[in-house]
Amino acid sequence: MKENIVSFPGMGIDDFTVKAIAFKIGGFSLTWYSIIITLGILLAVLYVWFRFKEAGLTVDDLLDFALAVVPSGIVGARLYYVIFEFENYLVTSSDSFWQNLGDTLYGIIAVWNGGLAIYGGIIAGGIAGVIVAHFKKINLLRILDILAPAVMMAQSIGRWGNFTNVEAFGGPTTLPWRMCSPKIARNLYYNELITNDEYFSSLAGEIGAHPTFLYESLWNIIGFTVIYFVFVRNKKLHKINGQIFYCYLIWYGLGRLWIEGLRTDSLYLVDGVIRVSQLIALLSLIAGITLMIIGLYRYFKYGKGEMVLKIERPKKETKTK
Repeated sequence: MKENIVSFPGMGIDDFTVKAIAFKIGGFSLTWYSIIITLGILLAVLYVWFRFKEAGLTVDDLLDFALAVVPSGIVGARLYYVIFEFENYLVTSSDSFWQNLGDTLYGIIAVWNGGLAIYGGIIAGGIAGVIVAHFKKINLLRILDILAPAVMMAQSIGRWGNFTNVEAFGGPTTLPWRMCSPKIARNLYYNELITNDEYFSSLAGEIGAHPTFLYESLWNIIGFTVIYFVFVRNKKLHKINGQIFYCYLIWYGLGRLWIEGLRTDSLYLVDGVIRVSQLIALLSLIAGITLMIIGLYRYFKYGKGEMVLKIERPKKETKTK
């Protein structure tokens, strides 16, 4: 079984084994990454179900959105990641074209081995949500207000899947909460982030890496908690449709902007210059602030955009005889 040794020596946590594979039956194996991602999705769907009931939507509405948004989000997150890391998935080692093609396609769909980019999931899932909302004639901003906290919940849980694979960590650090592992030491050394002497110091636990998966998990837990108790539970502060979604764009964009800067495995738009996720995080932050200002300005100046607790579809016109 694929496993790694991990420790947090600065916090008094000595070496322990992290297994990537939860169990294996014959040729079938199920990874912890897959289990944790699925758990995050299920809890997010459960949260949305309760919120849909409060908003006056039906179970059928939830199923329509879930069947469209969840698969689209997973496919989008995978494609986004593969596109920017395609050279790592392209297999050319065999003399057989079909063997290379098969191995390449298998690597692309092997999402259980890790490799999901949240922005790809948000973009693809968002497009699917727009389409469903259009055909069901439901206000999209109200739906996004329900979905945004659920996405934060799923992200906070899903990041622990990165931990089981010992991935999505940051650069070298000696902070007390540094994360140490032989895999991390090798990665830092091969990427020329530490010297030969520092490599041995890393193996000894004196130098580790920023546990950026943990940073993002905590960031999203805090964001979810604040948004839930400030806007969802206290409806007096929820003034406009889209307000919670704008808060999500601002909070997540701000967090990803600095967390991504610590990572060593970022997807680059231009190698060594522009990180894709940081650029999108900055655009999300700017968009969230701009939309929030415009929405609140219209609300306080013109009285437009007041939140409606129940989501009502347009009433059908009845013909009079």
